[in-house]
Amino acid sequence: MKKTIDRNIKYLFLLLFLNILIVPAHANSSFAYGADIGWVKRLQDEGVTWQNDSGEAEDPLTILQSHGINSVRLRVFVNPAPGAYWPKPENEDETTLTMLSYTDKVHVVEAARRAHSLGMRVMVDFHYSDVFADPRHQAKPKAWQGMPLKQLVEAIYNHTYEVMQTMVNHGVTPEWVQVGNEIENGMVHPEGKSHNFDNLTAMLNAGYDAVKAASPKSKVITHLSNGTDNKKTRWFFDNFLTQRAGKTDIIGLSFYPYWLGQNYRDVINHLKHNLNDLATRYNKEVMVVETGGLESTPHDTYWTILETIKAVKAVPNQKGLGVFYWEPAVHSSVLPSGYPLGATQLVTENVLQFTNAIDAFSDTQIPPDTDTGGAASIGALLTLLALWRARHTV
Repeated sequence: MKKTIDRNIKYLFLLLFLNILIVPAHANSSFAYGADIGWVKRLQDEGVTWQNDSGEAEDPLTILQSHGINSVRLRVFVNPAPGAYWPKPENEDETTLTMLSYTDKVHVVEAARRAHSLGMRVMVDFHYSDVFADPRHQAKPKAWQGMPLKQLVEAIYNHTYEVMQTMVNHGVTPEWVQVGNEIENGMVHPEGKSHNFDNLTAMLNAGYDAVKAASPKSKVITHLSNGTDNKKTRWFFDNFLTQRAGKTDIIGLSFYPYWLGQNYRDVINHLKHNLNDLATRYNKEVMVVETGGLESTPHDTYWTILETIKAVKAVPNQKGLGVFYWEPAVHSSVLPSGYPLGATQLVTENVLQFTNAIDAFSDTQIPPDTDTGGAASIGALLTLLALWRARHTV
């Protein structure tokens, strides 16, 4: 009886292996497996180094590439203080000292050229502020204070065009460009708050037009933080796209289960629903442009990233374009803010090594790159392998 079962298992192995070979590859072969690297150069200049899996010092971008990362994301501010730190307001009585890093035009172009020279694709993220922009912070740049709306719109256009044209002049054509960062509450406050969508739409359209004027092939992303909140994202894009003919090519979302106080298992289906609904409702491509998990739980972070990639790839009609891990190269010990969602471990002082969390990027590229028959076959094959091992283990 045991021989018959073993023979059947071997037969199923063969069938599943052949099925994996003949299932066609995912039509979207240009899927972006990305990493935001905005802090990397500053940390390198402060003496931080990275080790590869063999314990040898290596360029962190090269290490990321070896783990399946093919794209980078770079943030650009308007007039950041060079190399400065920002006391980020958290509440009335508390601030977090946050590294601004090299986020001016010159340094961002330099970082883009570095990634481009390695064959990596580039996303540029305009914050339209001198500091970080996010749902709670959309501070107007100091140089734009006192401008009326018309001038603000022109300033957004000119800043965007100048950075983009400089990129192009240096041989880098960003594949994606974010006009604003996590802007469900608007940007360039107070004029661009989301309760005044006419103003906000004028600002966003100015950024869009500037990108296309300098780099017509670059795709523009409108980015919200509410990856799991379908009601709020619908509200935003109904106002922006449906009611006001706003301009964008891609809807970008953030997905951070940790900041929601939940495990990815509890919220991944909300992300899937939101991605699928947005792609269908507005006929737009979608991406997760920010995600991450705790550095101290790399196994859980691995599954967070893997399931996020699967969710984006499963969006109908190949409208899911990519997933970016926000600052995987950092560790809380080398940042004044103690940001805990990197994907490294501390080897010794100022020496970091990536954890297996980033293996999710390479593991999701094992052919076939799809969530249809091939993926199911791989799952079944692994299950059979476990069964075979169990039967032959004393």
